[in-house]
Amino acid sequence: MRRSQLNVAAILVLIVGLAAGMLIYGLADDEPAATSYVIVGDSAYSVDPTRTKSYQLQLERLGGKAAVLFDEFNRWFAARWEGKALGVTIGCISAVVAGFLFWIASRTR
Repeated sequence: MRRSQLNVAAILVLIVGLAAGMLIYGLADDEPAATSYVIVGDSAYSVDPTRTKSYQLQLERLGGKAAVLFDEFNRWFAARWEGKALGVTIGCISAVVAGFLFWIASRTR
């Protein structure tokens, strides 16, 4: 491809990706689904059972510290693909791809 075509492709990727990211960010809900509740007094609080100390200790007992770290990383990575974080992820990926296309365009004649 020629330099001008790569620059146009980079601009299109950036515009479409950022627009899609902003649209998803604006329309997405960021409330996690409660999977269990703890009642204290007259109030009910939503609790993620995988964030409790007993879950963490059981996981460490079965798989060691590496299992706990991998579980935390896996939950963090999965959270990037839902809710408002998905919009941010799409925006960042489109910026990186557009930057890569601009870099390729600068290296061509």
